[in-house]
Amino acid sequence: MESLRVGCLLMAAGSGSRFGGCKLQAELDGKTLLERALETIPDGVFAKTVVVTSPELAGYVEGYPAEVCINDRPEEGLSRTVRLGTEQLMDCDGILYLVSDQPLLVPSTVGRIVSAWRQQPERIAAACHGGRRGNPCLFPKKLYGELCNLTGDTGGSAVIKAHEELLLPVETDERELTDVDTPEMLRVLEEEKK
Repeated sequence: MESLRVGCLLMAAGSGSRFGGCKLQAELDGKTLLERALETIPDGVFAKTVVVTSPELAGYVEGYPAEVCINDRPEEGLSRTVRLGTEQLMDCDGILYLVSDQPLLVPSTVGRIVSAWRQQPERIAAACHGGRRGNPCLFPKKLYGELCNLTGDTGGSAVIKAHEELLLPVETDERELTDVDTPEMLRVLEEEKK
């Protein structure tokens, strides 16, 4: 099903409340978490890429093949980021929702999720390890309405829970699913890199 148009939504507008500040500007190996997230998007896989972010982070997206969508009210939670990005990608048959705080995720894994979904485009393809679901997740168009109707600090997990029979797990390395939610977690990763 190569004719299917797949979009990529990079969600980069979070307030970083657990991190204690804007974590996407925090660096690992000399690159910000946002830059690392942008580099996980493989070339030539997506029809369109949209980065939903805050005004102060928009400059980091320059030079990457992506459109910027400003979320001027991140305090409304993850649901607003999901809605803004989904609305920009309505012309796609599926959208891959990518978080910005998984610095160990690699482009080949993102590509494998898209490939798996293309084989079964009515399903929700998601990175998993040992039965534990993580991110990114790729949703078919029939679920865009539910994604746009989310409220508060709720993301696609709520939609997946409502449609667990549609889940298509794509096995990956456990480390790739690591979220950086705290400065301590970032320090652990820095130590591991040494």
